[in-house]
Amino acid sequence: MTLSFSCSEEKEHTLPAILPQDSASVMTTYGVNTLISDSGVVKYRIVSECWEINQVRQPSRWIFVKGLFLEQFDEKFHVQSYIQCDTAYYYDHQRLWELRGRVSIRTKDGLFFTSEELFWDQAAHELYSNKYSNLVTPERQLQGAYFRSDEKMTRYMVSDTKGAFNVENFDGTRSEPPMGTDSVVEVQRAPIVPQKKNLTQP
Repeated sequence: MTLSFSCSEEKEHTLPAILPQDSASVMTTYGVNTLISDSGVVKYRIVSECWEINQVRQPSRWIFVKGLFLEQFDEKFHVQSYIQCDTAYYYDHQRLWELRGRVSIRTKDGLFFTSEELFWDQAAHELYSNKYSNLVTPERQLQGAYFRSDEKMTRYMVSDTKGAFNVENFDGTRSEPPMGTDSVVEVQRAPIVPQKKNLTQP
């Protein structure tokens, strides 16, 4: 009787490397409605369907993939502005917000801003966008490819602009936009017609 033996090498079972997109968030919260303070003072209210905090990704960030609604308060807890977007990221170490999708801002002074992108640098206290932006105030409407403003939306700049304003006539009366339309009267200068100078004395 012949006995035969066979031996096989043991195989080491390993898992694939963890990719950046596999990095789990340290916190995921659903149905968020919370107040955020800065230096002990309540500054913001955040409302979102889903809020993730991920400290593994570089840079670390808060993630709002299902949209964000944010209220900004002054020192007396009065609402200064509303901010809304489809997706938002907050890079906590840089104190930088990145807002994407249908971004809109409305302030207590009647200013309304819309764009597909907006960055809010809290360290520099400014807002900016490199995409088409539309800015409407009680006095004017501006549209352009680049937008920059202080975070209170009181001093702003729009480049590559086209705008619309209320026009004053030469007699001092104001030309208002036609009723029943969303358009605004565009600023246009009347053509200058050369006149022959009268050299005779009466």
